[in-house]
Amino acid sequence: MKLVEDLRAGNTVKVNGNLFIVQKAIYNKGARGASSVKMKLKNLATGAMSETVYRAGEKFDDVVLERKQMQYLYSNGDFYTFMDQETYEQMDLTKDDLGDALNYLQEQMIIDVIVYEGKAVGVELPVVIELEITYTEPAVRGDTGGKVLKAAKINTGYEIQVPLYVNIGDKVKIDTRTNEFMSRA
Repeated sequence: MKLVEDLRAGNTVKVNGNLFIVQKAIYNKGARGASSVKMKLKNLATGAMSETVYRAGEKFDDVVLERKQMQYLYSNGDFYTFMDQETYEQMDLTKDDLGDALNYLQEQMIIDVIVYEGKAVGVELPVVIELEITYTEPAVRGDTGGKVLKAAKINTGYEIQVPLYVNIGDKVKIDTRTNEFMSRA
């Protein structure tokens, strides 16, 4: 059993006898313990997408599917091609299958692909990923009252918030569960 607040993109759960893969999970801490988790789920049998909100503390049956280490090769329109490192078999995933993982996907990257009944249905990112900053504004002197952040683009084109001391060309560690800067690499 897994608590709803422990679920993240790539996890597979059983709800009412159906298998779902979590595409997105956003934890909202409410007043007086009324926390909730808004999730975007994909039904593995039908491929239908749904968005639901669960109260914190709810439990789900965690289902373990086959995971294969695969290398991301290229994108062709809405399809993203991955290759099995052992058999050289290729599998395609769509934008919907990848969800938030698209923000961090780079060519030649080795990643866990989730396979259900011989078909690729999603990916699971590592918790921490290292990427390079390709653009950010220079820091303004004297702008240091507390935890001050600025926008920065990483080499995949995704924008994150980083501290003022981070510059263009720096490699940074990012927590893929929260999309937050952790440290310089």
